[in-house]
Amino acid sequence: MALSKLERRQRIKYRIRKVISGTAAKPRLSVFRSNKEIYAQIINDVDGVTIAAASSRDKEIASGSKAETAAAVGKAIAEKAVKAGLETVAFDRNGYLYHGRVKVLADAAREAGLKF
Repeated sequence: MALSKLERRQRIKYRIRKVISGTAAKPRLSVFRSNKEIYAQIINDVDGVTIAAASSRDKEIASGSKAETAAAVGKAIAEKAVKAGLETVAFDRNGYLYHGRVKVLADAAREAGLKF
């Protein structure tokens, strides 16, 4: 029996999370995308704390195409991370392909000063 899209993503997500875990020194940058919005969080899994978060629903993020919005979210999360004293993170694509909006967000975060 074929897996549904959600079940397939869930399996990939668990496979990624076996390897990637956020620490205080190198937290995890997790991305979630819905059909309409995109969200990013920087998480310390050891303490179970979200250090910074940004989303396309934030008022300071200008709306445009989905890709432009993803780039703005990437830039915003990187600025918040740098302000919190972080420069290196582990990128968690959360079961999504590293393509499209996820890639645009990652590239924008790198340009704004995050290393991963």
